[in-house]
Amino acid sequence: MRSLLVFLVAIAPSVLGAEPSSTPNSLSESERAAGWRLLFDGHTTTGWRGYKKDTFPSTGWTVENGSLRAPGKPGGNDILTVDKFDDYELAWDWKINEGGNSGVKYFVLEDHANVIGHEYQLMGEPDIAAVRHDLKHATASFYDVLPVDPDIPLRTPGSWNQSRVIIRGNHVEHWLNGRQVVSYELGSDVVKAGIAASKFKKIERFGTRYPHHILLQDHGGDVSFRNLKLRPLKP
Repeated sequence: MRSLLVFLVAIAPSVLGAEPSSTPNSLSESERAAGWRLLFDGHTTTGWRGYKKDTFPSTGWTVENGSLRAPGKPGGNDILTVDKFDDYELAWDWKINEGGNSGVKYFVLEDHANVIGHEYQLMGEPDIAAVRHDLKHATASFYDVLPVDPDIPLRTPGSWNQSRVIIRGNHVEHWLNGRQVVSYELGSDVVKAGIAASKFKKIERFGTRYPHHILLQDHGGDVSFRNLKLRPLKP
């Protein structure tokens, strides 16, 4: 029985005791009891704004069929949560066109000229061979720093995927379609080496944690998000 329980926790850490709602952009009773909150209500852009802006972008993003969609043109209109967060589990559904490029960034502050943060990469990769070609830039990688598991359960472009980011203390996890595909410790030798070899090696405070915004990237892909929800975790 114990081995079965460990297996279930490894597959879906937040499902036990909190069965997700079958209706997009809503919370089940057990999710509410577990402390989940919606970051997107499926109808409005409440709770989101442009990077370094007080309002939501007037171009780019739309609310369509219960999802937040960035068509990729003109691009460059990243949006972030109005609120900041610390220790949490973040879950969302997403789909993107073949060849598209987007991402979800955390540890985001607004005192840099450009958008800087740890990025959960989202790519419209046509097949697993494309994933294995560059694991530091493939879907669910810690973009440009740490590679993703080469056998990630990625669905075909245009299909909905489910992703999670878990941050608890210095421990961070990336999940894709029910499987953990990246795990790291802030300040570890592995992360320090990955940053030193990345484009972020000279970015002040990159690789450290602090209360931060969560950002959705508008980066040239036709990407849609729904079921964006978060629950605080105890450190």
